[in-house]
Amino acid sequence: MQQPLELPVQQPLGDAGTATEGDSSTSGNPYAGLVSHLRAAWLSGKTRPLEYRVAQLEALGHFLEERKQDILEATALDMRKPPFEAEFSEVLLCKNELNEALNNLSQWVKDENVDRNLATQLDSAFIRKDPYGLVLIIGPCNYPIYLLLMPLIGAIAAGNCVIMKPSGVTRNSEQLVVEVLSTYLDKDCFAVVTADVEGTTRLLENKFDYIFFTGSTSVGRIVMTAAAKHLTPVTLELGGKNPCYVSDTCDVRNVARRVAWGRFYNTGQTCVAPDYVLCSAEMQEKLVPALREAITEFYGPEPRDSPDFGRIVGDKQFQRVRALLGSGRVAIGGQTDEKERYVAPTVLVDVQPSDPAMQEEIFGPILLIINVASVEEAIDFINSRERPLAIYVFSPNNKVVNQVLERTSSGGFCGNDTLMHVTLTSLPFGGIGSSGMGMYHGRFTFETFTHRRGCLQRSAGLESINALRYPPYSTQKMGLVRAATSIKRQGDCTLL
Repeated sequence: MQQPLELPVQQPLGDAGTATEGDSSTSGNPYAGLVSHLRAAWLSGKTRPLEYRVAQLEALGHFLEERKQDILEATALDMRKPPFEAEFSEVLLCKNELNEALNNLSQWVKDENVDRNLATQLDSAFIRKDPYGLVLIIGPCNYPIYLLLMPLIGAIAAGNCVIMKPSGVTRNSEQLVVEVLSTYLDKDCFAVVTADVEGTTRLLENKFDYIFFTGSTSVGRIVMTAAAKHLTPVTLELGGKNPCYVSDTCDVRNVARRVAWGRFYNTGQTCVAPDYVLCSAEMQEKLVPALREAITEFYGPEPRDSPDFGRIVGDKQFQRVRALLGSGRVAIGGQTDEKERYVAPTVLVDVQPSDPAMQEEIFGPILLIINVASVEEAIDFINSRERPLAIYVFSPNNKVVNQVLERTSSGGFCGNDTLMHVTLTSLPFGGIGSSGMGMYHGRFTFETFTHRRGCLQRSAGLESINALRYPPYSTQKMGLVRAATSIKRQGDCTLL
């Protein structure tokens, strides 16, 4: 999620509801015509009926079902993603999100009645769930289908029109979205745009009603700056360095397997992967051999030959990850192959907080270990840095787990495992501070793309009641208005 935005030059898409960099409009912006077309579709009210939203969501379901093999092949070509990981992450989790929306959408869209004061007891007060309008979704390269479709599902469920901008680093997945996904959706209301960096900048010049961006913190700032010009609300799903504290009393083998799985899943290119371990020197002595055993168990004696270990997504990304191997000392792995974009599952020890690998998110198959003397020191270390997207704690003692939970701040939290909190549609997912803003997953995705519109409908008559608030004012009127509109604190008593 945290790689810089690097996108190839636009390709012709060939259908209504799509755009290339060569398109033009009277405004001079190459995307203005497309934006205008989709905004007109939204203003027509086409996307508002529940039946329409359900039909488009079901069409997405057909795409996931009928094109599953195409998704597996595209992600394999892009980054040699193992079929198991591709099916679980790019397909199954999207289906879960989709089914959650389809199962509950009829309830989510209902008006929400709210409490009324005495003055409005005869009126109707409710929250209307309105779509924002025209939404822009910019996807990343590490999960090119999952992290594009997950917000798309919520945007459709909420009744919006959508322009999608998939990552161009994963060219095969991008092509699949452009040529295949777009055929499943209503082209008047949903479009796919491909663009390089310059094209994306021009795209962001247009006014959108909501922008959802997944990617690096640096590009997130650019997106937010562009959105600010139009006062457009944003969700930024960024990342950071996710700490993982391991107490001395843990079952080392279990910890090693769960940490190794979370760190090396998708070749470490996961925004919520554990970035570095905080543990005592004594625990490190036991943990390193256990990690070596877990890596061999997962990927064999030569991970390069394992069908279950992928590759870095792009050449520039490979160069950046390889440069981080100079921090600390290699305890496990460290091998690289530039031609294959291969970086072995690696563990670095003797890492200092000032080392280059501690200055940026790893976003590759490298795990750092830093020594701390106690859980208090670990908490202080975590709190001295930017707030991460996730914090992990391993301890059989719930007091230790809760101590870290209560005294730190992060986008999400998981005790005694890694990554698994992301699989629950019932939990919100999102960052805080430099790791992002806003949240999604399950109902939270629907709510992200929904404007909660406060509504009061009053009687056209009963003007004698309203007369209390009109001038000329008097002490008597103030007393009646106070009685009709005040909220009393529960448990308060009045001394007469």
